[in-house]
Amino acid sequence: MSKRNELILKYAADLKEKCGVTPNMDLLTKVTIGCGPSIYNDDASTVAGSQQSELDTVKNNFLVKKLGLKDGPELLEAIHSVLEKYGKSNKHKYRAVVYYLLTVHFKKESIYK
Repeated sequence: MSKRNELILKYAADLKEKCGVTPNMDLLTKVTIGCGPSIYNDDASTVAGSQQSELDTVKNNFLVKKLGLKDGPELLEAIHSVLEKYGKSNKHKYRAVVYYLLTVHFKKESIYK
């Protein structure tokens, strides 16, 4: 099994166990591929939910640029909501999982068709 496929299975397990979400595996695979090589880097593969600069990166690079959403306070509210769902005490919040949850939250699955 490839490293990427192993990671996708790990992300799916996180979605089920930590978020209570049964993932659409096709969408999760596409979101993971969209993260590019960052999934293989220990630091870049996770989202530091307590760092404002990291939240701004998720908002600007993913929500605005990738999903095409208009910048506004609801974007940060959604990020905080997703991080809360993932678990504040959970130190390893995988970027692909956060992006998957945000994609579903904003009903932007069509971006990955």
